[in-house]
Amino acid sequence: MSLPHHPALRAILAPLAAAFILASGCAFAQEAPAAPAEAVKSDKSLLDLYHEGGPVMHIIAACSVATVALSLFCFLTQSKKKLVPDALVTALKGQLAARDVNAAATTCRASVGPLTTGLLVALGKINPNRHDLGKNAMENAVADHCFREETKMMVVVNYLNTFAVMAPMIGLLGTTSGMITSFGALTAGKAEASELAGGIGEALVATAGGLFLAIPAMFLYFHFRGQAQTGMAEVHKTLGEMIDILTADEAPVPAA
Repeated sequence: MSLPHHPALRAILAPLAAAFILASGCAFAQEAPAAPAEAVKSDKSLLDLYHEGGPVMHIIAACSVATVALSLFCFLTQSKKKLVPDALVTALKGQLAARDVNAAATTCRASVGPLTTGLLVALGKINPNRHDLGKNAMENAVADHCFREETKMMVVVNYLNTFAVMAPMIGLLGTTSGMITSFGALTAGKAEASELAGGIGEALVATAGGLFLAIPAMFLYFHFRGQAQTGMAEVHKTLGEMIDILTADEAPVPAA
């Protein structure tokens, strides 16, 4: 940048030019990108996050274990193969077709389950003085039995729904605890980021832990509820078929 040759003008413009150059240099220094800092790597493990979530994480962990245990129980006891075993159904239908009631009852007692207990209830309603052996009474007894069995199965399944509803509330409790910790630090005049990070971390981890339990628990609840309803509907249908076989007109009359 050249200045005029007139001495007076040079005397006036020289300080201004120097100030302009100095200001431009400062602005450039502020706008220039800083040297890239070394990337901060987080080496926190899942156990570290668990401890960071605070005391409520112990409650969430206990509820998670209970959810897994209930899911395994429902999976092992409420499947269609467990409720309506093919081999057992074939054997019972053969005995009922021959009107061998004693053999059918013995088979039922040897394999206890909703299907066999329902058939025992139906066999207890047999009326040998009627040509249909009291079919209507047997069907009503089976319907009542299936309703009671489905209700008992749903008691276990409903616990999954309980955990799905409770988990976000437990997480919210941890969120509230963490925010109280952060605001306590602010009240004490500790505005440093490190002082606030602990409470905020506890709040976020507790919330995430509650949702991490609630989402699969809700899915498992709907899955096993449908499985229980479908399984008991199949039990009811199979028992109805057995009663039809037992009371069929072409079936042989049992010996006196």
